[in-house]
Amino acid sequence: MKVLFHYDAGPRLRDELDRLRSQGLDIVCCPQGPAEPFLTELKDAEALWHVLEPVTAEIISQAPNLRLIQKIGVGVNTIDLEAAKAAGIAVCNMPGTNSRAVAEMTLLLMLSTLRRLPQTDALCRSGAWTPDDAMKESFSEVAGKTVGLIGFGSVPQILAPILEAMGATVIYTARSKRDVPYRYFTMPELLEQADILSLHIPFTGETDKLIGTDALSRMKRGAVLINTARGQLVDETALHAALVSGHLSGAGLDVFDEEPVSKASPLLDLPNVTLSPHLAWLTRETFDRSIEIAGQNSLASRDGGALVHRVA
Repeated sequence: MKVLFHYDAGPRLRDELDRLRSQGLDIVCCPQGPAEPFLTELKDAEALWHVLEPVTAEIISQAPNLRLIQKIGVGVNTIDLEAAKAAGIAVCNMPGTNSRAVAEMTLLLMLSTLRRLPQTDALCRSGAWTPDDAMKESFSEVAGKTVGLIGFGSVPQILAPILEAMGATVIYTARSKRDVPYRYFTMPELLEQADILSLHIPFTGETDKLIGTDALSRMKRGAVLINTARGQLVDETALHAALVSGHLSGAGLDVFDEEPVSKASPLLDLPNVTLSPHLAWLTRETFDRSIEIAGQNSLASRDGGALVHRVA
């Protein structure tokens, strides 16, 4: 069975893939992007391991042998599910495999933003060494802060007790109350309470630009926004305005409305923004867990077995 892994795997990951080849999976890796060699390799692929590059109806139409699209991750908003269904292609994801990595990156972005790590790193590299008084007075801690989590899935479940152990007060909002030791608030209440707001929900029609001018205006002056979920959740123009005005003191962003983020994005020019190129999920351990599930589902697809975490 030919499996096309739309990711330019390194030596360590290729060693892991060799183990599956011995089970009859011919795994071909190609760099992300919609152009060659992807389209040529796709023509006879029976399974596609999808990372971030969108799987459109046009892409699907060029894969006559495809029977499985396996998302390496959780969000399937980059896959045309209707086109896959029409072509008789199963779609699976893998909830939980990257939750630990995303939780740790969320915490890292919080700390980096509160302590202005990109600025202090640049300062050391420049030889200037000593920050100015304004920067010195901007440093802050997680302890004593109220952290508002929008969504309470697998990532917040890992993150919340860590934040609490660090001295933060954790609150959350979600579609419904959870049986957890943290206070539930409505969305408007949460926005008004949080010193740090962290997003952990999928991108849907309902959540498009959820954090816009109105939501940002409800937040405390000096609050921080962290987004490791989906860039489309945030109105970046409104966010830029809130950061420039000082209404928000900082932001930590792993995801963007347009990816790769445009060099023209004004967010890139702000010193109070910590940036990461959509790799919160990316750790060796995430890949170990992900390859195990992807291999299991590919073999099940080949042999007529049951697929795990099928979404379409």
